[in-house]
Amino acid sequence: MVRPLQMTKLSVIMLFSVLLFSCGKQEKGLGRYGMLADNTPDYAAVTFMDCIYNDKNIDRALALSSESMVRILTRYHSNRNVQRHIINLRYDEVTITPQGSNKIGRNQYAEEATVTLFFTGIYNDDKIEDLRTVKLIREDGYWKVDRIDPDHFM
Repeated sequence: MVRPLQMTKLSVIMLFSVLLFSCGKQEKGLGRYGMLADNTPDYAAVTFMDCIYNDKNIDRALALSSESMVRILTRYHSNRNVQRHIINLRYDEVTITPQGSNKIGRNQYAEEATVTLFFTGIYNDDKIEDLRTVKLIREDGYWKVDRIDPDHFM
């Protein structure tokens, strides 16, 4: 038979164990609802742009780039320069979401992909919304950013 004192000790131990396990750092999901699969071109494009706008340097963005994009990025040395000269969008705070698409077929077998990204953010207390089209290629089984194009209709 369990005594009341043992029951309270057991409940305190369970409470602390639940709190301890819930304190683990969770990675922030990508996409509109944080549920973007990591083996898709959309995930690679959003992660690349997130590295450009939220990391301290361009090292992670270089890992997500094709050989030609690596050459271009290394010429500009810093995130701010890449934002200004390559992407031509500067933000203090930005939210990046991929275009919701009704794609038919599977990109599992594709070697190239095009993803449209929506940028919504603040720069110098002004709200700025814009689009960029990101061309990706598959290298060694991973999606890599190859080219970034502005939206020609905005």
